[in-house]
Amino acid sequence: MGLPDLTRSTSSKFIRDVKAYLKRGLARERAPEARSARLPRETALEWEEREPRRETAANSPQVFFIVGYGKSGTTWLKTLLNAHPEVLCKGEGRFFNREWHREDLRAMDANVPPRTLYGTLASSQDLRLWMQRSIWGRGEDPEMLLSGMTRAAVDYFLQRELAKSGKRIVGDKTPFLVGSNVLEEIKDIYPEAKVIHIVRDGRDVEVSWMHHRWRRSADQGGAQVLSPAEVERRNAYYNNPQQVTEMGWFDEDELRRRARLWNSQVAGAMKDGPELLGDNYIEVKYEDLLQDTVAQTRRLVNFLGASSDKETVRRCIKKASFKKLSKGRKRGEEDPSSFFRKGVAGDWKNVFTERDRRIFQEEAGNLLSKLGYER
Repeated sequence: MGLPDLTRSTSSKFIRDVKAYLKRGLARERAPEARSARLPRETALEWEEREPRRETAANSPQVFFIVGYGKSGTTWLKTLLNAHPEVLCKGEGRFFNREWHREDLRAMDANVPPRTLYGTLASSQDLRLWMQRSIWGRGEDPEMLLSGMTRAAVDYFLQRELAKSGKRIVGDKTPFLVGSNVLEEIKDIYPEAKVIHIVRDGRDVEVSWMHHRWRRSADQGGAQVLSPAEVERRNAYYNNPQQVTEMGWFDEDELRRRARLWNSQVAGAMKDGPELLGDNYIEVKYEDLLQDTVAQTRRLVNFLGASSDKETVRRCIKKASFKKLSKGRKRGEEDPSSFFRKGVAGDWKNVFTERDRRIFQEEAGNLLSKLGYER
């Protein structure tokens, strides 16, 4: 069979046609005669013995996305689920959030693209001209075509890695970025996907975010651009943490802005998730996952349709334990240079000044109370 007739496709039919075409391409790519040239030590018989399991996983995989405000535990949750024998969740693909863009990242040697996949396709003027002038796109709604092409591209990357893994459920870590409503984009592009929203106390988020910025600053090879005052504060903290904590970590205007952003993005997702996705949406609090990892992990893998027997869950938790991720430290033992810095809840109480507490309460107090972080 050849390419699908996309010129007469509706949005949903366009997606189905392109998915079918890509699956045929993946099947050809995985065929014994094609792979034998790349893997000379693998016989066709050995490949065929293993391939049925992969083919089943690629036919109709369950797709999910982990969403949440940055530094809310999305990486820990990704690692926990990826440890499951049926679940693949490699990391942060940056598929969604069409409006997000950082031009300065083009010149940086950092592992962060300047746009998301959806944003890259949507911002390409050449692609838009192609859609307008090509017989395959002429006369069609460009937004419909962009949505369909994004879906086809995401399918391609997810299913390609899923086929390699032999697993049957695949997901991506998708933290909130400034700009588009990620849940609306997922609903539009991937309406059948499941979404796990992880929520964390916004004050702990800010402490973790500040350490992340310090550790991943541009002057240390990362993508975070610090002001001279922030660099001075970071260096002073590394020399004398207690003194900087007493003086205060945060600029008032920046803390207010960040508190408002946490409030709007988390509250917005809590409202939109059930309305847009229904039973395909679930929430978990970082603090609950920390306090009862077994029960919360079982709840989440059940949501994904994966096995939740006691031994499987135990192995997932062991592989994603703080001790393992931090290379030997216990929770609460701090290493400012590590991505997994401390692994605790409530650390904001050791950092926030009275002024910081008041600012966050003024900007996000209602959500703190709704989530049970403040009485």
